[in-house]
Amino acid sequence: MLKRILSTLTLAVSLNALAAVDVNDAALADLDSIKGIGPSTSAKIVEQRKSAKFKDWADFIQRVPGIGTKRATKLSDEGLTVNGQAFKGTEAASTAKVSTNKPSEKTTKP
Repeated sequence: MLKRILSTLTLAVSLNALAAVDVNDAALADLDSIKGIGPSTSAKIVEQRKSAKFKDWADFIQRVPGIGTKRATKLSDEGLTVNGQAFKGTEAASTAKVSTNKPSEKTTKP
């Protein structure tokens, strides 16, 4: 009975690993296989990857036009990874935001 449980668990983990597509290693066809990525987006990903591999999800969101935190969450749910990591919304979102250079408090002249 224990062997059966372990083999089932091993099979489940193996299938999960096969379903993951890493953005740094995937071919165009692999990227296209992810629901939510079409030919245009996969071309943008490959083009950006030519200059350097993506460091993390924040880097991926920043460099690929049309990818924001909402879309990154959906793509991660479909099996896309960056360096083997699934998207963790709050961490990547906080580092991917671009500064607006607006002061947080208004100063008044005396």
